[in-house]
Amino acid sequence: MKPRYSIFSLARNAMNYHKDWERAWRSPNPKKEYDAVIVGAGGHGLATAYYLAKNHKMTNIAVVEKGWLGGGNTGRNTTIIRSNYLQDPSIAIYELARSLYEDLSQDLNYNVMFSPRGVLMLCQTQHEFRAFQRTAHANRLAGLDCRMVTPQEVKEIVPIINDDPNCRYPILGAYYQPRGGTGRHDAVAWGYARGADSMGVDIIQNCEVIGIQREGDRVVGLETTRGAIKTRKIGVVTAGHVSTIMDMAGVRMPIESQCLQALVSEPIKPVIDCVVMANTVHGYMSQSDKGELVIGGGTDPYNNYSQRGSFPALEHTVAALVETFPIISRLRMLRMWGGIVDMTGDRSPIISKTPVEGLYVNCGWGTGGFKAIPGSGWVFADTIANDRPHPIAEPFGLNRFQEGRLIDESVAAAVAH
Repeated sequence: MKPRYSIFSLARNAMNYHKDWERAWRSPNPKKEYDAVIVGAGGHGLATAYYLAKNHKMTNIAVVEKGWLGGGNTGRNTTIIRSNYLQDPSIAIYELARSLYEDLSQDLNYNVMFSPRGVLMLCQTQHEFRAFQRTAHANRLAGLDCRMVTPQEVKEIVPIINDDPNCRYPILGAYYQPRGGTGRHDAVAWGYARGADSMGVDIIQNCEVIGIQREGDRVVGLETTRGAIKTRKIGVVTAGHVSTIMDMAGVRMPIESQCLQALVSEPIKPVIDCVVMANTVHGYMSQSDKGELVIGGGTDPYNNYSQRGSFPALEHTVAALVETFPIISRLRMLRMWGGIVDMTGDRSPIISKTPVEGLYVNCGWGTGGFKAIPGSGWVFADTIANDRPHPIAEPFGLNRFQEGRLIDESVAAAVAH
C-alpha cells in the first residue's frame, strides 16, 4: 500500500525539501497475461480498474493507454458535476457518481478538489421553463435535492447576470442543484491511478492497442505496440475512439465522434461562485480556483476526431455568454482546447456486455462524461467482474437500440457540459 498523504507527511517531507516523495504510480512493463485488461487510462478506465481491485479483489489486471494517463477527454473537459437528469436510469447512475464524489478525496487519500458550489440551469424561454419544471418533478420523485428558483433568486445567486427583462433572452427562472459543482479533472485521474496502483494494478502508458485476438466468439488477448497480452476479459473505455477499437473485434458501435470545445479567460477576481448553464444560448460558465472563467458550449456540427477546436464554435458560445454576463466582454481568452466525444442517438451512455464473450464496452457519455466517472467505474467494474450487467447499468445495454428502449436525454444533454 502507498503511504498516506496527510498534514504530517507534508510536514515531514518539507523538512527534506520534498525530495523523498515516492512516485504516485509505477510504470511497469506489460506482463504476458492478466485476468482482465482495461483499454483506456482516462477517468472511466482508471475508476473501473480501481473498483475491480477494491470491490471485487481482482488485482491481476492492467490498464493500457496509447498516450499518457488522463491525456484524453479527462484532461479536456470543464469539470462540471451534477445529476439532475430526466429519465430514471440516468438519475440513478449520475446520482451514484455525484454521491461518490462527495467522499472521493477521503476514499482515494487524494484531494480531487470536489467543490459542491451548486449548478444553476437558466430558463430563458417559456418552453425551457416548462421542460425544467417537468425535470424538477422527476427529480423530486427520485429524491434529489433540486428546486426551481425565481429570477430574483437567480440574481442573488449570480449577481453579475444580466437580469434586464427586455433583453433578447430574459431570465424567467432557473433549475438549481445546490450539491452539484465541480472537481479537478486531473486530480480525479491521478487519484484513481494512485489508488489502483497501490492495489497491484499495472498502468501501462504509451501502449496502443492494434488488435483484439478472438477464438470463435470470445476474446483471448490483445495485440499492442508493446507486445501481445493474453486475457479472457477486456473492457474498452476509450471515449471517441471506442468505435475503432471495437471494430478490431468485429463489433459495430452505434456512436459517432465529434469535437467538443472549451476555453478559459485570463484570471480575474472572484465574480461567480456557482456553475451557470444557459442551454438556450448554448453556453455555460464557472470560475476556477485560479480565477479563470471556464467557458464551454456545444459540439462541432459535423463528425471529426479533431482536438484543436475551431473559431466559429467558440465565437458562437462567447457571443451568447457576453449577452448573459456583460461584464466578461473585455476579457482576453487565455487558452482553448477540444476533446473527442462519443455521441449515441439517445444521448445516453452504453455500459454493456457485447456479442463477443469476454468483451465489455463503456462509452457514449457524450458531453457529460466527467461527472459520471465514479458511478461509471463502479457499475462497469461490477459488470466485468460478474459477467452480467449491474442493475444500474442494465438499462444502458447495447440491446436497447435493437429493442427500441431508448433513454432519451437529448434535452438534459442538449448543451455541452
